[in-house]
Order: sequence, then C-alpha cells, then structure tokens
Amino acid sequence: MSKYPLSIRPFGVHAILVEWPNEVQEAILDDIIQFTSYLESNCLIVNKWEIVPAYNSVTLVLREQPIDFDKLKQRLGQWYQESDSVAARQRYLWRLPVCYDIEFGIDINEVSEKLQLSVSELIQEHTSNVYTVYGIGFLPGFMYLGGVPSRLEIPRKSAPRLNVQKGSVGLASKQTGIYPQESPGGWNIIGNCPVSMFNPKNDEPCFVSVGDKVQFFGIEKATYDLHKIENEVGIYKLDKTEWDA
Repeated sequence: MSKYPLSIRPFGVHAILVEWPNEVQEAILDDIIQFTSYLESNCLIVNKWEIVPAYNSVTLVLREQPIDFDKLKQRLGQWYQESDSVAARQRYLWRLPVCYDIEFGIDINEVSEKLQLSVSELIQEHTSNVYTVYGIGFLPGFMYLGGVPSRLEIPRKSAPRLNVQKGSVGLASKQTGIYPQESPGGWNIIGNCPVSMFNPKNDEPCFVSVGDKVQFFGIEKATYDLHKIENEVGIYKLDKTEWDA
C-alpha cells in the first residue's frame, strides 16, 4: 500500500495528533486502521495509551506523563513505514433495526418532502445502503456513518432541538447516525433504534469500532417494543458478520 504524507504535531503535553490528507476517503480510513493495528500490536502499551482514530486522523493520548514529542514523532514516522507488516484488525458488518414510524421519525415527513421522495422510498434508500463508521464521538457511542446516498443528503436543522430521544436515527448532510442517549441535537430524525449503542457496564462499552460497517433494516412498532425489552434485559442478539475490506 502506498503511504500518505502525514502531519504529526503536539496536541497538548499529553497527546499527539497524526493527520492524513484532509479528505473523507475509505482508502485513508483503511490506512489509519492498518497503522493503529500496528501500534497496538507492536509499539504502544495499550492499557497506557488511548488511541482515537477518526476520518483522517489518529489522536494518541498518554495521561500518565508528558510526551517527549520530538522522540515520539520520529518513532511514529518509522512505525508508519513499517505498518504494512501486520494485518489490520478484523472489521464487522452490524445490521441494526430501526422503526421508522412517525412516532419516532418526527422529521420523516418533512425530510421526504424536501428530498422529493415518498416515505417508503426514503426508508428503502436508508436501509439499502451500507455505511462506514468514520468516527465515534460527540457523545459516547455516537457513530458518524459516512456513505449516505446523494438522494438522502439534507442539511442539519437550522434550529437544533434541546432534547433528542435516545436511539433516534438521524440524517445530516452526508452522514447518518444514532443518538446513544438523550441530548440536544440538530440532525433530521427519521426513526429510532431499540439497541443501546453505549453501555458503560460492558467490557466494551461501545460494541462498534471505527472502520466497521453498519446497515439498517426496518421493523414494525411491535417488533421495536420486543427488541427494546430484549435489549434492556441483555438478551438481544446483535446481527454481526465479518467484513472483508
């Protein structure tokens, strides 16, 4: 794999920011995941370092002590050149249920009108696509999913809501995502997912990783209610398959 020109700079005294070209490309994300896999398996003590990949960057955080920037910058450049020597971590496709009923999809009629699609066409477009997890942030477990079809691209709402329901599925520009908890938000809400995206009690609080894939499938309200109960008692079985990049 050809290497990209990297920018490596301090991000405070406890962190370093490594940046790829400022573009949203899956090839760049693949390269980032390859590099972070190499760092985790060969270079950094994982329980001491926090490694945060997103879009076109990786932030490395060492909370125990200040970072010797010049020394680590040189090492990172060398490690990046060596990173093709290991396989990137396994990525997965997660299929997640969404109820698009108007009770949950409070903006779905407005969105369908603005996009000049029927509600059924909108749902078909949203569920037929496979999305890439480019970042996790804003809220713990909030996935920024890229790869939205051009027919579904719609700007954020001009006035954000003070309270968006947990599980709300939204659209904003070229992205879609799920609100993992109640919060303010300005995305256009078209449905709700009954599966919790973040649980601090779990060994892995967020089961999805950057670079994974997500596909939604529509469910009726009765099925939504059932899955919500299954999720709350811990017996909901996630639909997960290996993704070959």
